[in-house]
Amino acid sequence: MQHDGVVPRSISPQGRAGRPPLTSRAQILGAARKIIDRDGWEKLTIRRLAGELGIGLATLYHHVRDREDLLVELLNEHAEQTLRGDLPDTPRDRIIAAITAIHDSLAAWPWAAEVLTTDGFLRRLGQPALRMVEAVVGGAIDHGCTPEQAVHVFRSLWYYTVGEILVRAHSEGRRHGDGPPAQNDTFFTEIDTSRLPLLAGVGDRWPALAAQDTYPQALRAFVDGLLAQAT
Repeated sequence: MQHDGVVPRSISPQGRAGRPPLTSRAQILGAARKIIDRDGWEKLTIRRLAGELGIGLATLYHHVRDREDLLVELLNEHAEQTLRGDLPDTPRDRIIAAITAIHDSLAAWPWAAEVLTTDGFLRRLGQPALRMVEAVVGGAIDHGCTPEQAVHVFRSLWYYTVGEILVRAHSEGRRHGDGPPAQNDTFFTEIDTSRLPLLAGVGDRWPALAAQDTYPQALRAFVDGLLAQAT
């Protein structure tokens, strides 16, 4: 049965047999994003999503297999929208550009970085995201790394990038009252200056220094170090 031009579309590549569901993919993903933005990704469940859409669980299961399938679809849609454009030909520059693209994509949606730290999610991403992984691995190999070393290069850069995003996102949340109260910004001023003179000297400048975005410079240095070590 056709309803007002809505074309049923299953999120999962393996559709289910039976009567076609009437809720669109865009509606499902939009409602899922709404729950995540409002309550956090941990609170996203199939039951809650069905309630948000005002449909039954059976109808929703025509579109999505489970919560993990839904999260993968959200991540892939975000990657399709944010990971575009050509990459440089030079191996080192290609690695830096690809990792920077991953960083910028996840920084706009920090919860996605948390999801991707869970085992199994990275390998289920679609071509736009995996194209960036391929670019890093390929750039490392073109620079002279073995395939094994190239994987280690990517993993090291991945850990650094995700860690930077999560620390910065959590720190922003604390500053805006979304987490436990932050410690006094002058927490280094009450230490034993005879034992920790350098930290005492930095003192209340630490928060301002820590808030500076040094990711691009550190990334370039990290890439250069990893490639030099491997080759």
